[in-house]
Amino acid sequence: MVERMRELSAQYPRYGYRRIRIFLGRDGHRMSAGRAYRLWSLAGLQVPRKRPRKRIAAARPRRQAPCGPNQVWSYDFVFDHCANGQQLKCLTVTDEFTKEGLAIDVGGRIRSPRVIEVLSRLVSARGAPAFLRSDNGPEFVSKALLSWIVAQGIGTALIEPGKPWQNGVTESFNGKFRDECLSLEWFRSRAEAKVVIEAWRQHYNEVRPHSSLGYLTPNEFVERQANAALGHATGQGAAVCGPPRPGPLHHPLREEHMHQARDAVSS
Repeated sequence: MVERMRELSAQYPRYGYRRIRIFLGRDGHRMSAGRAYRLWSLAGLQVPRKRPRKRIAAARPRRQAPCGPNQVWSYDFVFDHCANGQQLKCLTVTDEFTKEGLAIDVGGRIRSPRVIEVLSRLVSARGAPAFLRSDNGPEFVSKALLSWIVAQGIGTALIEPGKPWQNGVTESFNGKFRDECLSLEWFRSRAEAKVVIEAWRQHYNEVRPHSSLGYLTPNEFVERQANAALGHATGQGAAVCGPPRPGPLHHPLREEHMHQARDAVSS
């Protein structure tokens, strides 16, 4: 088991013992978290600690918090450079409830028309979310994007300036993206970066255990949510799980946000 730990640690140098323990369990080596920590420490495989950051009180309410899949998407930009000097501008789109990385679009310059193109593909494949959350960047508050959002019947949830923690899911996803992909890879060109980054996104959704999802992968979490919804629809498991939680499609604030978006477009 220690030898397998060393192999996984070399393959995933930013994973700690908790996440490696999940991979060992998939291989048939099941153990408690305490035993995994003892073996991990004995092998000297501790991950260097990051500099602690000031935490925001978790009791603060989050506007338009999702209670089901495909209800709130959040998006933001991450920047990097290739070895040949080309700039990388990555548009990341995440589902706040399932923690899925829905898309990572890589380019040199990404303007609002390209943001609309990426979102249109996602809406065609998955349906429109109830809300889109973002900061007040020029690509996200342009008239073209706001007009598209109004046409799709999607509400906006812009965060307040200087408060990135209000977009915490995307900030967390972007941090993992940089820590586990951008900081470890050496891109020779933008074309290579697109291939490697898309492979990392698929690995994030399909293989990587997520601590906030009970160490399930986002895809496994989505599958469980779908099975639970099917069980509620057929009356199975209702005594255990209770009645289904309503989605935000009938959120009383959604009309207000739609009117605000229309006013922004008209102005």
